[in-house]
Amino acid sequence: MKKLLQEFKAFINKGSVMDLAVGMIIGSAFTAIVTALVQNILTPLINWIPGMDGASALQTVLRDAVTDETGTVITPALILDWGAVISAIITFLCTAIVLFLIVKLFNKMKEAGEKVKEAAAHKDEQPAEAEAAAEVVEEAAPAPEPAPVEEPKPSESEMLLREILAELKRQNGNNA
Repeated sequence: MKKLLQEFKAFINKGSVMDLAVGMIIGSAFTAIVTALVQNILTPLINWIPGMDGASALQTVLRDAVTDETGTVITPALILDWGAVISAIITFLCTAIVLFLIVKLFNKMKEAGEKVKEAAAHKDEQPAEAEAAAEVVEEAAPAPEPAPVEEPKPSESEMLLREILAELKRQNGNNA
């Protein structure tokens, strides 16, 4: 039993299982968004097509509901709801497209990370000859000396601040 728990712990701690869990959560969130989009925006637009008479336009009634004198339904109506099927297909396609784009973006980021790791590994594995050649090049072409930087002329406010600072230093020197 203890070995089984250890194996389960190792399975859960694998990155792929955590990735799967995150993917499921993100997928369900996107599914909720897409379902709301399809049911509240696309389905009403489909039902709005000229010649269709509202919500029942995408339904086929196979059998009407049977009711008694008081209006209680004895046998419910049997209806094929084509609009619900179309909505489900649109929901699936939209969700699949969004998840495809997320996976594609994730794979691009993963490839970029691998390229950076590979470049860093190759940088560390430079042969000694390449390093020696780089040193020879550096010695042959000395770095240019930086040009002397001239200090800009102080403004009137800077000059006034310097005078005030000198006066305060002089007064503190006399009081000490």
